[in-house]
Amino acid sequence: MKKFFTFYFLLLFFSFNINAQTTYLHCGQLIDGKSKSVFKEMTIILEGNLIEDIKKGFIDAPKNVEVIDLKNRTVLPGLMDMHVHLESIYNKQSYLNRFIMNDADIAFRSVGFAEITLMSGFTTVRDLGGSGVNVSLQKAIARGFVKGPRVYTAAKSIAITGGHADPTNGGKKDLYDYPGPDQGVADGPDECRKAVRQQVKNGADLIKITATGGVLSVAKDGHRPQFTLEEIKAIVETANDFGIKVTAHAHGDEGMRRAVEGGVASIEHGTMMSEKTMDLMIKKGTYYVPTITAGWSVADSAKIEGYFPPIVTPKALAIGPQIQSTFTKAYKRGVKIAFGTDAGVFPHGKNALEFQYMTEAGMPAMEAIQSATMGGATLLGVEDKLGSLEKGKLADIIAVEKDPTQDVSTFMDVKFVMKDGVVFKHIE
Repeated sequence: MKKFFTFYFLLLFFSFNINAQTTYLHCGQLIDGKSKSVFKEMTIILEGNLIEDIKKGFIDAPKNVEVIDLKNRTVLPGLMDMHVHLESIYNKQSYLNRFIMNDADIAFRSVGFAEITLMSGFTTVRDLGGSGVNVSLQKAIARGFVKGPRVYTAAKSIAITGGHADPTNGGKKDLYDYPGPDQGVADGPDECRKAVRQQVKNGADLIKITATGGVLSVAKDGHRPQFTLEEIKAIVETANDFGIKVTAHAHGDEGMRRAVEGGVASIEHGTMMSEKTMDLMIKKGTYYVPTITAGWSVADSAKIEGYFPPIVTPKALAIGPQIQSTFTKAYKRGVKIAFGTDAGVFPHGKNALEFQYMTEAGMPAMEAIQSATMGGATLLGVEDKLGSLEKGKLADIIAVEKDPTQDVSTFMDVKFVMKDGVVFKHIE
């Protein structure tokens, strides 16, 4: 019996080592996600899906070891987008689609959006609210059924009755029952706690609330507060009991201030953020996820006659263009920033436009890159395994043609994508 167990464990050992394939990546330039330097002529050594070592120079690989030639490319950690909606894409049909698309229709469409996102160099995303299909999509990607980024999902956003994420806004009354906590609509601290528990039960990795009105909902208000401080505290406390974080959609300053005071981990959009709220965010360590691309996108779409319902158009024209200037103020004041785009409001795959808007607004390119690498990883709480190219971290690696610290537009054409040690996009 002893010999049998010895043989069994030796078999397991050798099987593990056979599966953990060694790969060398020869990198012309390397940005590690933490340092402000651009390193020349480096070799990344992978063991399976982990970074085993990073060495100076183009190290000769042993026999039977795969070498990936990225000598003419700049290599970086996989990018992270902290605000996407993989289920959806906004167009003239979007509001009608809510009444005619089944979950299966949404799911099949989302598969393409997920693959486009991954092939654009974004290996990790936060999906901040959908119908619940996003949870199934997350599982399908994790199990290898479909291609896509690593997804951390909020499942369904939580709103007040008539709030930005109330799914019945603008609908004919007899088409719906009145939604409650089970459907992500909650009023009062007790219902808020129940709504959090339901989303966790449904598979949420984090909780998203709509702390103020929003642009694209079929509701009049676009910025006033929509949760009391007591409700927000109940949500955050309940989420923290599950070991997860809360993020808050917020355009208006009062709702934003309540969300920060209540303990959310990040503010999304932040359009009308005051200096006082910025200072509170700095004190609390709250991240800002700006979504500048979405702001400009909705403003442009609103200029097209009939693109949005009449109640949405003035909100899009008024709110969207303000985000970039708010970003400038928040960055200069010292608010922590994590890269996020609101992809789905504009076409998936164009997430890297955010880099151009961020640098136009005054953020140096290297800091913008770090907001999409270690910034995102730290906000997610996974900085021990993602966000930088370091020994022991997961092999999420991309390559672009040019040095992005000199030209961030190079992110619009990512040449190489590896996620979790698997190459999804090869150098042509």
